[in-house]
Amino acid sequence: MGRLASVNVGLPRSVEWQGRRIRTAIWKDPVDGPVDVRGVNLVGDDQADRRVHGGTHKAVYAYGLEDYAWWSDTLGVELGPGTFGENLTVQGIDLQAALVGERWRVGTCLLEVSEPRMPCFKLGARMGTADFVDLFGVVGRFGTYLRIVEEGSVTAGDTVHLVARPEGGPLTVAELAESRRTDDVALLGRIANHPAVSEGWVNGARRALGRLQRGTGT
Repeated sequence: MGRLASVNVGLPRSVEWQGRRIRTAIWKDPVDGPVDVRGVNLVGDDQADRRVHGGTHKAVYAYGLEDYAWWSDTLGVELGPGTFGENLTVQGIDLQAALVGERWRVGTCLLEVSEPRMPCFKLGARMGTADFVDLFGVVGRFGTYLRIVEEGSVTAGDTVHLVARPEGGPLTVAELAESRRTDDVALLGRIANHPAVSEGWVNGARRALGRLQRGTGT
């Protein structure tokens, strides 16, 4: 399916942003050798605010090397693995086309595609401009979060094997992201009833459907 180009970890730190101190773990650095993946994290990695980052459905974040090449060309600045805070920089995988619920064997771990990364202001702090958050959303190269199904270890250079596809109708990471800005009832209905979609996204789709139904009087 693809390969693991880099494994990146980082711990929370305090940084100055727009006149105040914030805590963030978006700064990630590539590491050599095997890294254990267990619980809801990689060893040596953490999140600053578990209310909105990390947890079961956002345990591991993957971003594409090809997407970095696109950003480097667009911005005119060379961006390396870990810049956007991902744990796994992958090569040869179209993450936007990945199916929610599909499973990857990476090293000795089994990981499951869960949801796109929707950026917060801390990505702006990492990139040095608040405007980058909106640009990231418009461009739509979100990467994907992964659940940890089986713990194990990963190493840069590991092959990423697609080992299972979800039951039911296919739903891509890109489609899930699009649901935040669409009135497509059919798409929202698929999300609201998809067994591999996390509770937060299911509830969001159901609320959107409710608003649309009230708006049409049905």
